[in-house]
Amino acid sequence: MAGPNCLQLSALIAFFLVFSASGSVTTQVPFLMWSSGGFPALKPPAAGHVTSNGELSAYLSTVFGSGPHTVLLFLQDKLSKDDFTVFGGAYGDKQDSAFKNLEDALQSSSSSVVLPALEWVDVATIPALLQEKLNVSPLLVDPDSLSDLTIDTSVSNLLLINLPYCSGLRKSCREILLENDEIMEKVSSSVKTRDVPFTAIYTGLQPSRVISETSVPKQQVGRSLLQAVDPVVKAPIMFNSSAGPCIMLWAQNLNVSLSPSAGWVNLAAETPSMTGSMCNSSNSLLVLSYASGYTLSFAMSQRFYSVSARNWFTLDSVQLQANGLTESFVGRRNISAPAEYSFHCQSVNTFREGLLVPRDSNQNSSQWRLNFVDFQIQGFGLANGTNFSYASDCAGFFTAGIWMGLLTSLLMLLIFVYGLHMIMQLNTMDRFDDPKGPSISVPQSE
Repeated sequence: MAGPNCLQLSALIAFFLVFSASGSVTTQVPFLMWSSGGFPALKPPAAGHVTSNGELSAYLSTVFGSGPHTVLLFLQDKLSKDDFTVFGGAYGDKQDSAFKNLEDALQSSSSSVVLPALEWVDVATIPALLQEKLNVSPLLVDPDSLSDLTIDTSVSNLLLINLPYCSGLRKSCREILLENDEIMEKVSSSVKTRDVPFTAIYTGLQPSRVISETSVPKQQVGRSLLQAVDPVVKAPIMFNSSAGPCIMLWAQNLNVSLSPSAGWVNLAAETPSMTGSMCNSSNSLLVLSYASGYTLSFAMSQRFYSVSARNWFTLDSVQLQANGLTESFVGRRNISAPAEYSFHCQSVNTFREGLLVPRDSNQNSSQWRLNFVDFQIQGFGLANGTNFSYASDCAGFFTAGIWMGLLTSLLMLLIFVYGLHMIMQLNTMDRFDDPKGPSISVPQSE
């Protein structure tokens, strides 16, 4: 659907309602795109039509076919067309809509496209497709620090802004969607005030409401080869200062627990705010505040060591705040790497002889635990501004398993050498008892 005259709220909601009534049977997410410049028009899809990834890929090839582009990807945790029908306002009333800023952006933009039903395959479909078309990796940015980010318009930029959904949060769905709508307006305005032409995309990481299949699925009979599925790789968390990106963090899981009976909470699944973060030539502080009430702070510093004649950076402490309490954890042994490197460790935890120990345990937080899985952080000297540098791993070359193997092999070698030495020391007897000759007599004394 193209053109500002076709994007009145009543028409938009009606189109979603008609599409919902058509009996769609495939898993799908909405896809909305608008631009401050312009792109080729797209014929409105017929009611009941599910846009395939191939169709979207072909259209995006015409949109991003030549020249650099700056794309703002607003990727919500979950989104379905039912969210527009439920929270979009009744009968075109913008004041009652949770998407009023989005509707204004669609109407005021020179070009826009609305696909009510885009075929959904997995959570990495849209980021991977845009990465392929723009030939650039997505950069996860924080809306609060976007004004400090320098955008180079001579190259393509893919800025990823994660938006939460109402599942598992203390606020209502309407409040969450209203806040997301304000974030999209804030980010778009920030880029527009710097006269940077951009294309904005709003879609879901996965459907919020999965529609069941009504037809009998085609099942493959007989043997088939297993298909390898690439794992979904999340974009790293990056803090941008006035001079550009300066802190980067990535982890598969950021697990925290306030007590053994409370279980683990994976903060890596949430989108944090980085308010309070800072960095300079000698110190860096990354503050991750989550809507669930947890705050993680990573304090790093770098200094020159004359022995190695180079600068090293150290993760000095990890601080956890929850329920009005604070606990700081320091390294049991130095968590460090050369200043131009990043630090990586498969497991950074506070138990089982982990790398972190409480600095000053108090009665209320003595049972707090941290467990970071596949953890990587860099606070200085980011390579190319947006990529991790070479990783210095926490696991040394001679691990416990290697030492056990070497010692066992050495012990077996010593046993073999000792046995061989004993065999070589055996001598034959000087005399033997010959049964055909005279017997050997042994005189006995009385």
